[in-house]
Amino acid sequence: MDPETGRQLREWAEEYNDPKYFKEDPIAFPTLFAKAYSAGAGIKDGAPPCTLQDVETAAVFAAHLAWGRRAMIVRDCGRLFDEMDWRPYDYVMSGNWRNDPVSIHRTVKWSEIADICARLKRIYSQMPSLEPLTQDEIRTGVFGQKSDPKAPNKKINMMRRWMVRRDGKVDLGLWLSTSEKDLLIPLDVHVHEVATALGLTSRRQKDITTVREITDAFLEIFPSDPCKGDFSLFGYGITHA
Repeated sequence: MDPETGRQLREWAEEYNDPKYFKEDPIAFPTLFAKAYSAGAGIKDGAPPCTLQDVETAAVFAAHLAWGRRAMIVRDCGRLFDEMDWRPYDYVMSGNWRNDPVSIHRTVKWSEIADICARLKRIYSQMPSLEPLTQDEIRTGVFGQKSDPKAPNKKINMMRRWMVRRDGKVDLGLWLSTSEKDLLIPLDVHVHEVATALGLTSRRQKDITTVREITDAFLEIFPSDPCKGDFSLFGYGITHA
């Protein structure tokens, strides 16, 4: 990587790793629960205090719905948490889930949300946190997808970035046993296009090999925190819109 590109990527990361750019973003929902958890409060007046499990569950569903226009994602996440009465962990553990073929977000139906709830209930019945799960265990055990060693796992990597990064700005930093250095860049079509334009990858496949190639490029710039580079890519998208 040439020095000028590295300098620009650092500059974008510093500028755009800022909550003001993420108020209308899926991360706003687990952030809301994380703030209530830290304050020992509930989301709604009179509600019990939020727990780590509330934050994790909110992150699972916000990441699951995070595709399409941000305004639509935020709208539909709000509808989902309204259905959960803003107590997502209690909703999951209740076993009483809305389960019908009506869409909640694009092609995602309430029945799919119920299936995720059922899997989360089984997991939480056995362990207190999702943090120990591997990416493949989250893929199969939470989202109900087939194991795929080549998959980029965008929503899983995004959720892990939210939960692990600890600089106290945008991400939540609640999973303390996971190293920031082990995180992988969340890869979707837009991220792939930006990374290609910046010369971080020349691969056309949007797979785990490309994810690792882009992540390794950011390790050169942010040796202990490669996913800080996610904000560099966001910055490129803002400045080149």
